[in-house]
Amino acid sequence: MSEIAKLQIGENTYEFPLVKGTENEVAIDIKTLRDATGGVTTIDPGFKNTGSCLSSITFLNGEEGVLRYRGYSIEELAEKADFLEVAYLLIFGELPTKEQLDRFYNDILDNAIVDDDIKKIIDAFPKNAHPMGVLSSLTSALTAFNPSSVNVDSEEDMYRAIVKIMGKFPVLVAWTLRKKQGFPLDYGSRKLGYVENVLHMMFKKPNQDYDQNPILVNALDKLLILHADHEQNCSTSTVRIVGSSHAGLFASLSAGISALWGPLHGGANQAVLEMLEAIKADGGDTKKYMAKAKDKDDPFRLMGFGHRVYKNFDPRAKIIKKAADEVLNDLGVNDPILDIAKGLEQEALNDDYFVKRKLYPNVDFYSGIIYRAMGIPVEMFTVMFALGRLPGWIAQWREMRLRKEPIGRPRQVYTGENYRPFVDINKR
Repeated sequence: MSEIAKLQIGENTYEFPLVKGTENEVAIDIKTLRDATGGVTTIDPGFKNTGSCLSSITFLNGEEGVLRYRGYSIEELAEKADFLEVAYLLIFGELPTKEQLDRFYNDILDNAIVDDDIKKIIDAFPKNAHPMGVLSSLTSALTAFNPSSVNVDSEEDMYRAIVKIMGKFPVLVAWTLRKKQGFPLDYGSRKLGYVENVLHMMFKKPNQDYDQNPILVNALDKLLILHADHEQNCSTSTVRIVGSSHAGLFASLSAGISALWGPLHGGANQAVLEMLEAIKADGGDTKKYMAKAKDKDDPFRLMGFGHRVYKNFDPRAKIIKKAADEVLNDLGVNDPILDIAKGLEQEALNDDYFVKRKLYPNVDFYSGIIYRAMGIPVEMFTVMFALGRLPGWIAQWREMRLRKEPIGRPRQVYTGENYRPFVDINKR
């Protein structure tokens, strides 16, 4: 393959270097395009053909169904590592030794306390406030209470900001749920692991002990790992572009949370449950809705099946399906919504229409089922997604800052009016 790409505009030909990734991905480096051509830009709405950065964090091949964090397959990480190990791997590039992991977690626990005035901010929200709006606001508010974490230039400063948010974020996640439930706020216990603490802070009732269910701990651990990073998606790109202005980590994360809140991005597992509720309200006939999904003239969309990126299969789905089966079998939940979900799953897996088109249940389908079975309200699903995505966002922000990437500043092609002289208001 040639090492250059040629672009012809009129009678002029321009040459641009090719950049090749470690997995043989090829990109055209057009950094000099505007200068070389006298102002020509590219137009790529949605940036589907634009690489915004070079990154060594996550590799994704949708055609082959491959997802790797720092070179490790998602299947192996989900089987052999826990969420905190994966968080360390994503952020710092290597799997931690036991000593490194212990230090990391102790530093996180040391920074888990949230300023008491944050509680006043929580109390100012109405009970019906969407948890994602609350979480984004609280994350941004942390900046005011932690001014030393705003202007971070050294790796030591970055590390201190990272352990602060890794410690405080699950507290804020749990508090958004407890606020809705009317429960007093809880800080968990230093004796518990990271994921166990999340469950403790969310579900411990006043004056009662909370007994950890290892199957739920394992399922949540895997869910968080599977959601931890997914290359340059909408919220991750938002974190990087906000961070490129040298906004602090907490402000950049708050922007990412807001991007994830959008129904086209992080709301897929919530959409699955809303679909199941609609099917239940209509009598629970799964065969009827499978037929509607196959009818091109029917506006009904089967949520939680197939994937925009994975054209073959979602490597995360098989992992989380097993966890979902274990949760449902262990809890023995009597829930018609979950019965409908299992019915849709079995019909899709045995229907030639779905099999030929590789429309298998995806990670959003199974994660919604697990969260429902665990007793997490549907409006909290995207908050749990954000908790899992936290280390990926941090890793992307840190990589961008360490590489001293320039501030993000996309161009546009103007399609408005040409110059018009101002007309006095009495003459319009």
